[in-house]
Amino acid sequence: MKYTWIWAVPVMLASAVMAQDWNLRDSDMVLDDAGLAQIADGGSLTYYDDGVSQFSAGGAYSYTYANNGGTAFGRFRIEGDGRICIDYRNGFSRCDMYVRNDGRLVLLTEKGERFPVKIELSVRP
Repeated sequence: MKYTWIWAVPVMLASAVMAQDWNLRDSDMVLDDAGLAQIADGGSLTYYDDGVSQFSAGGAYSYTYANNGGTAFGRFRIEGDGRICIDYRNGFSRCDMYVRNDGRLVLLTEKGERFPVKIELSVRP
């Protein structure tokens, strides 16, 4: 039993590291703090499925699903490593990374998924 447990620890650690791969491509440029702050300062992002992320300057966040699929509400925070993390009211949490690739903003999930942003809007003057 002791040997099985010792063997399982490196496997679990390797899985955690693989989950953090972010599926970065050589041409991806991770947004710096200033770029993330610009999104998070009252910005609205529309994705190709017509879902919309809305960031409020005070830290409130909402995601409206396409096709009248409802809205999820939460709070967001900017992490120092290029991530925006969201804690939803329903207890679910996630962190995403935003990159620029070929002039387009792309959301990367911890699972390695890539979601290009269709429309970047800012409600700031």
